[in-house]
Amino acid sequence: MRRYKDPAVALAKKGYHILLEKPMAVTLEDCREIAEACIQSGVILTVCHVLRYDPVISKIKTLIDCGVVGDVIHIQHLEPVGFYHFAHSFVRGNWRNEAESSFALLAKSCHDLDLIHHWAGGRRCIKVSSFGALSHFRKENKPPGVANRCLDCSVESNCPYSAKKIYLDRVKEGWVRWPVSVICSNSVPDIESVTEALKSGPYGRCVYECDNDVCSNQVVNMEFEGGLTASFTMVAFTEEICERKTSICGSRGELSYNGKEISVFDFLTQTSTKHTVHKNVPGAFNSGGHGVADYHLVDAFISAVASEDPLLIQLGPKETLASHRLVFEAERARLENRVVFCETEHD
Repeated sequence: MRRYKDPAVALAKKGYHILLEKPMAVTLEDCREIAEACIQSGVILTVCHVLRYDPVISKIKTLIDCGVVGDVIHIQHLEPVGFYHFAHSFVRGNWRNEAESSFALLAKSCHDLDLIHHWAGGRRCIKVSSFGALSHFRKENKPPGVANRCLDCSVESNCPYSAKKIYLDRVKEGWVRWPVSVICSNSVPDIESVTEALKSGPYGRCVYECDNDVCSNQVVNMEFEGGLTASFTMVAFTEEICERKTSICGSRGELSYNGKEISVFDFLTQTSTKHTVHKNVPGAFNSGGHGVADYHLVDAFISAVASEDPLLIQLGPKETLASHRLVFEAERARLENRVVFCETEHD
């Protein structure tokens, strides 16, 4: 993400359509430069806000647009990162340190603020506040007698964040996919290669002895035009991994999403209706993670490029920039401990 800006701008100026991982860049200025280069060159920019392409998430937007909840009044959205997922990615892993990657809200949750921006239906966010911190995974919380590496630790069996539990015990049971595959990127994961990685690599470190500094829990409060309010929570300490929870309260009903299915309660009839979505994708893409959404995202990008029709993608450079701007302003609110009044598109 720190290296995206220069090649993206150069390729846009040469007329290439661009598929770009999220976040676009780690500063608002670089995001703006990428978006402007694509607009001026007339090329398609697709940033991988992959959740927009998830069929169930897309159904939420369709239901809102159909008026099933009436006027949207409030959005509440939760991202439960997962206790060992956070330890893997944001304590020991690639996104642990802001200077080397970015702040957690941008790296992990720009998906989610983009969804809230999307569900707000074109209403601009006018002010935002945010609170958060790095909790628990700090040197001062290191229990007595704990070693610097999990394989050398005499009290490892009592630690839920043990690298032995997260990686070695899994590979012993035959699991070689994420997160085990990450720590053995240059070899086939097996007991020997995982053991060696934990002895010498970053993923074998004690979670209380890492160089991590990104937030483990953060809330963002937003007010949009027309009085719509929204609240987002990202928290590391959960059983579920990235199974988002959403409640959208409107003037005629409430939509609830539990990470798997959608339910709408109608205030007039006082009945609930469940909405199911068929995920018709090739089998290889239907094996967990973002697989289904990945398929639809890439399919939309290829179709848009082939037909030269940018309307086939979920969001273009202007909307992408707007949702990224919301993330940066939320983090500024947290750092400055104040309510931030958001920039307009022309500021």
